[in-house]
Amino acid sequence: MNLDDRQRRMLFGGLVVVLAAIGVYLTVAPSGHDDDAKPRPTVSPTPTGPASPPPGISGTVGSGPFDIYRLLPFSQQEFGTAADVAQRFVAAYGTYRYDEPADAYLRRLSGLVTDDLGNQLRQGAASPGLQQERTAHKVVATSGATLDRISDIGDNSLIFLVTAKQEVTRDGHTARPSQQYAVTVSRDGDALRVYAFEPAGTGQQGDTG
Repeated sequence: MNLDDRQRRMLFGGLVVVLAAIGVYLTVAPSGHDDDAKPRPTVSPTPTGPASPPPGISGTVGSGPFDIYRLLPFSQQEFGTAADVAQRFVAAYGTYRYDEPADAYLRRLSGLVTDDLGNQLRQGAASPGLQQERTAHKVVATSGATLDRISDIGDNSLIFLVTAKQEVTRDGHTARPSQQYAVTVSRDGDALRVYAFEPAGTGQQGDTG
């Protein structure tokens, strides 16, 4: 279509009016989907340590290395702390001597165990029969401990298999017995402490909830 200058000016003016009207309408007209149209702010999560249950992995993992601790309820540091507590507890539990007061023995264990377990150990260490037996035979025991493996992982507890390797002198004779324990380390406030232990294979304490 061929337009002269006057017709082109009229057409251009009309387009300007139409576009201006559309712009005014879009500016003042209410929208029924206002929430959907507005971009939502992205909130960066505050690093608070591993969640319980863990956050998981939503993306593709593939066959390469990945952060396994995102699938576990304990961080790498917590695993290390719990393992250290379990090992030191077993070594301290198996180290005693006949002429040592029970309070001194219990002080070595106090920072490693929960209050409930500490009370149980106190009752056992203060037993007159135990003290008399050790004194009569001049029993002296020292112990090391070997971490064997993790037996179970719960939301709030870890069970380690730990082998105690003692050197026990009794009536002047020395023996070197060993015993594997299932040691349950649980969250206790802001700390990780031994919640329960028993000879391995006799049943293990579950998650402490």
